[in-house]
Amino acid sequence: MSSPHSRPIKRLLVANRGEIAVRILNAARELPDPIETVAIFTSDDRSHCDLGHPDRAVEIPKPASYLDISCLINIVRKYSIDSVHPGYGFLSESAEFAQRMWDEAGAIVIGPGPENLARTGDKLQAKQLARQCAVPVLEAMSQPTADVGEARAFARQVGFPVMIKAVDGGGGRGIRLVREESELDNSIQRAIGESPSRTVFVEKAAVDGFHHVEIQVIGDGTGQVRHLWERDCSVQRRFQKVVECAPALMRDRGLISRVIDCALKMASNIRYLSLGTFEFLVSEQKGEFFFLEVNPRLQVEHTITESISGIDLVQTQLLLAHGQTFNDLGLGSDVDPRAPAPANCFSIQLRLCAEDPGNNFALSIGKITEFNVPSGHGIRVDTHVSSTSSLVVGSNFDNLLAKIIITAPSWGATVRKAQRVLTDTKISGVKTNINLLRGIVAHADFMSGDIDTQWLGIKLEETYQLGEDISRSLRDQSGPTSSSQQSLAQGALPASNLLFRKGDAWSIRLEPLQKDTLQTSASVAHHMRLSRVLRNEFPTSLAAEIEYTTPDSKTAIPYRLQLDTTTTAASALVSSSHRRGDPNNPRHIILPLSGKLIEMLVTQGEDVAENQVLAFVKQMKMELEVRSPRAGKVQWVYEMEDDEEDVAEGMLLVELTGPQEQEQLRGKL
Repeated sequence: MSSPHSRPIKRLLVANRGEIAVRILNAARELPDPIETVAIFTSDDRSHCDLGHPDRAVEIPKPASYLDISCLINIVRKYSIDSVHPGYGFLSESAEFAQRMWDEAGAIVIGPGPENLARTGDKLQAKQLARQCAVPVLEAMSQPTADVGEARAFARQVGFPVMIKAVDGGGGRGIRLVREESELDNSIQRAIGESPSRTVFVEKAAVDGFHHVEIQVIGDGTGQVRHLWERDCSVQRRFQKVVECAPALMRDRGLISRVIDCALKMASNIRYLSLGTFEFLVSEQKGEFFFLEVNPRLQVEHTITESISGIDLVQTQLLLAHGQTFNDLGLGSDVDPRAPAPANCFSIQLRLCAEDPGNNFALSIGKITEFNVPSGHGIRVDTHVSSTSSLVVGSNFDNLLAKIIITAPSWGATVRKAQRVLTDTKISGVKTNINLLRGIVAHADFMSGDIDTQWLGIKLEETYQLGEDISRSLRDQSGPTSSSQQSLAQGALPASNLLFRKGDAWSIRLEPLQKDTLQTSASVAHHMRLSRVLRNEFPTSLAAEIEYTTPDSKTAIPYRLQLDTTTTAASALVSSSHRRGDPNNPRHIILPLSGKLIEMLVTQGEDVAENQVLAFVKQMKMELEVRSPRAGKVQWVYEMEDDEEDVAEGMLLVELTGPQEQEQLRGKL
C-alpha cells in the first residue's frame, strides 16, 4: 500500500448501519481527543444516526449505495474525510475499496490494508498462507471454479462429507455441507449463486465433534502481533452464528495454546495490521485442529472479547490508525495463552434477530412496537433500536436487532444470568428468535459445554420446543391480562406491519383542524408530511395528523387524516400481481417467507412435480428455495417485473390446476 499505515484522524466516515454503526460512532466520541464523525443512512433506515449522534449524517440514494465504492468516495471528497471505518459486512473485506479510497480520495480505510485484505479475505489464499506457516489445513481445491463437474470430481476424490464454499463468502453465505453425492450438484449451484464472484471451492469437511474456535489477533503492521484470547462460536445454524462464548468451552488449554500459536505465526508472517480473527475447527476428543479462514476486520462477536480482556477493540483500531503503538496502548507484551484473560470471567453473546424459527427462520418484516431488554451488572446491549424513532424491519438489510452480552465470574453464573435476562426481555411488532435463545441457554448440553458445530442443527427442534415451553410457562405465570403476554407469545403480527403494495386502494378523508381554512385545489402537486400517528391499524385504518402544503401556500396547514379500507381494495388485490394466497386452497402455493424474490423457475402451463423448486427468495445473505408441496399444472404464476422484488409472506406464488381438473385432462389425453 502506498499510504502510511497510520496518521492523525480528524474526520471519520462510518460506512455502515445498524448496531455496529452505533458502536463505532460511540467509540469515536469517547476517544481522549474526539474526532468528527460522519454517518450515512437511507431514507427508511436512520435509527443508527439517532442513537450514535454523528456530527453529520448524509443520506445515500438506496441500500445498494453501501456497496457503491464510487458513491462513498464522492462523500469522502465532499466532506473532506480522511478515514473510513467499514465495520463488518458490506465493503469491510474489499481490498479494492481500501485501495481506491486511498488512491482516489486520500483516505485510509481502518483495517489491515489492501494487501492483507487481498491475502486473507480470499479463503484459498489464506489456506496457502497457513500451509506456508506449517499450520494444519483440510484438503481443498487449489483454485476456485464455476464448473460443477470439476467441483464434483474433487468431492469424489476426497470423499464425503465435504464443504462447498464461495471463495468470497462470509456470514454463512455461499456455504453448503454435503454428506452424500445426491445433494452435491444442487449444493454447488446454490453456493455459486451466493458468491459475488460466482466461484466456489470444495473442501474436506471436519464437522462432527469439532468446535468453531476463533482467535482474536491484533497487529501493528511491523510484524509485532498479540492475541486477545479466543471465542467459541460452535452454536450455529447453517453456518450462521447464533450464540458465541469466550473463552472457548474446552478444558484443554494446551490444545487452545497450540491454536493461538498458529494464529500468531500466520499474522506475524504477513505483518498483520489492526484487528483480525483467525478461525479454526478444533476437536478436543481427537486433539487436532485445522485452520479455517481469516476475517480481516472487526467481528460481530468482538463484544465478548472486550468483556474478558477489558480492551475496547474499536477504539484500539482507531488509535492504531491514528498513529499510536502497542506500547502506547499497553499491548507491548504478549501473554501465555494457557493463562486466563485479565478479567477472569466468562461472556456470552446472544444474537436477537427478527425471524420466525417456527417457520424455517423466515424473515419477520414489520415495525418494532416494543423493545425492552434488561440492563444491570454484567449486561450489555448493542442495538440500533431506539425509543426516539420507529424502526421498521425490511428485507434490504440484516435482521439483527440486538446483541445481548452477558458476563459473570463463572460459566454457571453467566448462563444463569443469560436465562434471567431472556426471561425479562420483551419484544413486540415482529417475531424474533427469542424462544430459540431461551431454549439454547436452558439446554443441559449448553450448560455443560457439550456442543459442537453440528449440535444446534441436530437438536434444533428439541431446543426450540424447550424455549417454547419456557415462554408458555412465563405466560401462564403472568396471567391473561399481562402486558407481556403478546410479547412472549409473538403470535400473529398486527396488521400495521403489512407492507404497502402496488394496487392497494383506500378512501381518504381530510378534515382541517382549523375549521376556517380554505380548501385548495388538488390539480397541482401538493406536499404531505406525517406529524403524528393517532391510530395505526394499517391497512384496515389509519388516523394521523399531517402537515399539508400546496404550491400556492407558504405555510403548512394541519389536517387530521382518516384512512379506511373499501371494497375497492379487495378488487384491486385480485387484479394486482400481488395476490394473497388462501392457505385452505390446495391449488394455491403460497410464499412461506418475506424477502426479495430473485428468480421464478416455472411458467404458466408447465407441469411441476412434488417438491420441485419453483423460486428462489433472498433473505439478507442467503438464497432460499421455495418448493411445490404437490404435483400439478401451473394455471397462474406470479410474473416478476424487476430482477429482484420485495415480496411478503402469504403472497400467492403459483396456482395449480385442482385434482379434478388434472383427472379431466388425463381423460382427454
